[in-house]
Amino acid sequence: MTIEFQKEKPLYLQIYEKLKNDSLNGKLSPGTRLPSKRKLAASLGVSINTVDAGYQQLAAEGYIEAVPRKGWYTLAAEKTFLFEETAEASPLKSEPVQEKKLITFDQTIDASLFPVKDWRKNYLHALSREDLYHSGNGKAEPELAQEIVKHLYHARGVKCRPEQIFVGAGTQVLMERLTILLGKRTYAMENPGYHRMNEILKNDLCYIPLDEAGLRTDILAKTDASAVYITPSHQFPLGMIMPAARRIELLNWAYEGEDRYIIEDDYDGEYRYEGKPIPALQGLDEGGKVIYMGTFSKSLLPSLRISFMILPENLLPALDQLAIAYKQTVSRLDQIALAGFMASGAWERHLNRMRTHYRKKRSVLLSAMARHLPETAVIGEKSGLHIIAAVGNGLSEQECIMRAKQKGVAVFPVSLYHHTPYEGAPLLLLGFGRLSAEEIEEGILLLKDAWY
Repeated sequence: MTIEFQKEKPLYLQIYEKLKNDSLNGKLSPGTRLPSKRKLAASLGVSINTVDAGYQQLAAEGYIEAVPRKGWYTLAAEKTFLFEETAEASPLKSEPVQEKKLITFDQTIDASLFPVKDWRKNYLHALSREDLYHSGNGKAEPELAQEIVKHLYHARGVKCRPEQIFVGAGTQVLMERLTILLGKRTYAMENPGYHRMNEILKNDLCYIPLDEAGLRTDILAKTDASAVYITPSHQFPLGMIMPAARRIELLNWAYEGEDRYIIEDDYDGEYRYEGKPIPALQGLDEGGKVIYMGTFSKSLLPSLRISFMILPENLLPALDQLAIAYKQTVSRLDQIALAGFMASGAWERHLNRMRTHYRKKRSVLLSAMARHLPETAVIGEKSGLHIIAAVGNGLSEQECIMRAKQKGVAVFPVSLYHHTPYEGAPLLLLGFGRLSAEEIEEGILLLKDAWY
């Protein structure tokens, strides 16, 4: 196998696609043992974490499986990763599984309540505009910027002007643009943390461990990082909410350096279920040190690919140059439609409906876990669309995933988001956004059968 280091595509994705294609075209027959992560990493000249990310994605999609004390093996490519396996397809003797609908605790949102009628109305209105014949620059459309400013101030305590808002087709695109704007420097990020951000920053990156309050500022202060990427309102993936005292410590770290910045990713800040909302870190910043990132992927539709960042006033000259140098990656038509959707009140109504909807699903999940999985600790349940299950049954992470798979349930490894080797007790990510109450209840019962 070979990979291309100069290619824009992330290395782990190249590994994933190569092995997936080899499985589909028959080059890798079912039951083939793959190289260990350490061996493949050494042969390709990449980190073990990069190989692990590729293997985990293949496992999640059912192309490979981990067999305890034996290694990684390919599965029959035409099968999903839950359905019946023959002795020839896998060296693992498993219980026969009846083909049925897969209960997947992934991070997908529930799109069934999307207000199609309101969206269509605003989209058609946007199509009637006569000024849609140029592509625009990287700054948000003026009407969308105005709506974002109003919403964030009331909902998250963010203080900004429309001119400070830059839009992009996803957080990764925004981060790529931001690294150009900020220039070469060392970045820090949470460990564990958002793995796709790791792919962008990896050449100039240090990892900071967490405690119960989030990123450890005492360790951050000992590094040469001058920018730190964090998810303080719902740490990804562990879910803790950074308390006010730690936020002040982080701001003080930024104030102590002339060219230090905090990159705050508020990816699902709309959904908080317990306690009073904590304002965004940006709203506490009095020194122009916080770069705020947000997205409509969790609260509207991922397929819209509309994310935004708010830059401090002192970076606006550089932002103007950036907007000139790079074409817009978000359709002006979508931006204008979204602005009308927000201005009409449909956006706020949709958010309120989804908060209630997700709160009910979360309650069903926590109740089911308390009744059926009392031995399993729940982490990060106060906000967002997923929880972390700390499984204290003596099994490894891969054994937990494999046993769940055999029962018809897909859960996901937190180790994927660790950037250094993780040896602790297994942690599994359970998203509840798109599952019905009945599916959640059934899924937890099946996990009980699988794990205890």
